[in-house]
Parts: sequence; C-alpha cells; structure tokens
Amino acid sequence: MASPEKKPVSVVTIVIDLVLTAVAFSIFYWLVNSHVPSNDPKMVMFFGASAAACMSGVFWLAWQMLKVVFTFQRDTRK
Repeated sequence: MASPEKKPVSVVTIVIDLVLTAVAFSIFYWLVNSHVPSNDPKMVMFFGASAAACMSGVFWLAWQMLKVVFTFQRDTRK
C-alpha cells in the first residue's frame, strides 16, 4: 500500500499567503501612490490600487512557485 501523501494546502498556509500578499499590496500601494500623475485624490487612489493589485498578483504567483520548488527540493532529498 502506498504511503499517504501530506495535504499540500491547509487553512494556516492560506492565511499566511493572504497576510503576506496583503502586506505586499500595502507596500506596493505606498510606493506607487506617489508616482500617479494626477491631482485628483480618487484617481490617485484608483490607479495606485490598480497597480498595486497587479504587482500583488505577481508576488502571489512568485510566492506559490517558490513554495512548490522548495517542497519539491525538500522531498527529493529524502
């Protein structure tokens, strides 16, 4: 009988991923906000949040790929 595999996704990992992505979003928003070429605060907020959302999506994808590669390398050492 094959050994049971570990569950790759748990509530704790989802919460950690969401918290890290929220932190990345807030950092990106803080950095991008000053580079929006507008004087209207609503437009600055909208385009700053749009750019930060795109960058947070890329961060989330990169974080997921890093976790998968780390797990694969750890499992192949055994």
